[in-house]
Amino acid sequence: MTLRVFELSQDSAMWPRINGSFNAAHRWGLPGLAGCPGCGVTWASSGHQYPAVDLSNLPAQSEFLKARPEPFEEFARLRELVRPLAPPGALLPPGTLFGPLVGTASGRFADFETQGSMLLVIRREALERLQMEGVRGLVGCKTELRFRQKDPPELLELQLEPRGQLHPDCYPPDLPPPCDTCGRFKLTLPDDPILDAASLPTDRDVFRVGDFATVMVGTERFKEAVQRLELEGITFRELPTR
Repeated sequence: MTLRVFELSQDSAMWPRINGSFNAAHRWGLPGLAGCPGCGVTWASSGHQYPAVDLSNLPAQSEFLKARPEPFEEFARLRELVRPLAPPGALLPPGTLFGPLVGTASGRFADFETQGSMLLVIRREALERLQMEGVRGLVGCKTELRFRQKDPPELLELQLEPRGQLHPDCYPPDLPPPCDTCGRFKLTLPDDPILDAASLPTDRDVFRVGDFATVMVGTERFKEAVQRLELEGITFRELPTR
C-alpha cells in the first residue's frame, strides 16, 4: 500500500481571527561554514533544528550561542562536540539549531503555528489529543516564550527530524554531486516535488524531507487525525510519491 503524504503549511485564511505571532530563536546553534575547502561556498542550512537537544551541560556551550561563519576545521570541531547529544544519524550541517525557542509571543494562537517553513509549534492540549488518536513520533519540546497577556497558551515545538528524500526524477541530469567535504547539495526545490516512496519513514507521521528540511510533511494518518479533531492552523497539500 502506497504511503500518502502531505506538505504542511500555515493556514493564512485564519487571519485576523487568529493572529498569534512570536519573535524567537533557538538557544544554541552550530556556526555557519565560511569558505568550504571543498566547494568554496560560505553557507548555513535551514530547517535542521532539534529543540529536544540540551547543550546546557556541555562545557563549551557558550561557543554555540552566537550565529557566525567559521572555517571548516572549527565548524567540524564544534559539530563533534554536539554529535553525542543529537539523534542517531543526524547530519548536523552548518547552522543546525538546538534547544528551546527563546523570545516573546503575543496574540491569539491556533492549535498549530508556524514561523515561515522553519518551525511547527503546537498547543499542549492539541498535542495530547493527537497522541491519544495514535499519531506516531510526536516529540513536543518546551518553549521559553514570554507573553504579556493573561492566561497564555502553553506552546510546544515539535521536533521534526529529516527523513526520506526527493525522488531522483526531481534532480536535473547535470546536477553535481554533494560536496565531499561539507555535504552541500546544490539543488533547487521544484514547484511540484515528488518524494521517493522507498525512502519515506514508516515509524512516524510527521517529519521533514531529508534533502529539503524546510519541507514539513505529514502522513494520511496525521491529516485525518487533525481534521477529525478539528484542529486549526495548518493546511495540507498532497505530494506525489514514486
